[in-house]
Amino acid sequence: MLKIDARGMHYRELNRRIKEAVAAGERELILENVNGQRYLGTGVNAPVRIEVYGVPGNDLGAFMDGPSIFVCGNGQDGAANTMNSGKIVIRGHAGDVLGYGMRGGKLHILGDVGYRVGIHMKAYKKQIPVLIAGGTARDFCGEYMAGGILIVLGLERGQQPLVGDYCGTGMHGGVMYLRGEVDPRHLGREVAVRPLEEEDLALLREHLGEYCSDLGLDLEEIMAEPFTKLVPVSSRPYGNLYAY
Repeated sequence: MLKIDARGMHYRELNRRIKEAVAAGERELILENVNGQRYLGTGVNAPVRIEVYGVPGNDLGAFMDGPSIFVCGNGQDGAANTMNSGKIVIRGHAGDVLGYGMRGGKLHILGDVGYRVGIHMKAYKKQIPVLIAGGTARDFCGEYMAGGILIVLGLERGQQPLVGDYCGTGMHGGVMYLRGEVDPRHLGREVAVRPLEEEDLALLREHLGEYCSDLGLDLEEIMAEPFTKLVPVSSRPYGNLYAY
């Protein structure tokens, strides 16, 4: 196990040290006093565990292929950008554009998330990305989603809407599960509400079981409230804009 004190360290130097350690065979790294350093774990393609204490900067785990990153704090924008495989667990809130183009792996967030979360997520061959937010999501959640699984739980949301406006706008693949009822005015025109089937409940139990294990939550308590299932109703939502 290698510990790195990131206090005051430039993000390029920190990422250089991470990649050198992985190349040398290190499989467990602890990053202490992280404060906004970007691109942590980006492009790493080994089964390494990285624990982050502090707040990592944008594009955490971008293009990542295999590592597991556990953040004891909040996350910023762009986590899991085009991630291929692996897992990111954030024990706090996170920012905008999470899981952009994500084609595999898992992103587990305990708290609220920002705008355009899950934009253009897509499955790749047998890889199915999974993004779970424990709190609420802002506008354009699941925008242009082409594949994968996006789950929003709304834990401890009070009077806050579960999702913002334009949820699922342009969605043409994948599935969303939103815990609780959703006002139809928040939904994009390209999605429809469908009843849950047994296979949906089994899928939720599988993925939420791992999520709860990662974050110390009660699966049965989460599953006690019904979910709203959103699916795309068009495979070419904007075809008429370009066809004559």
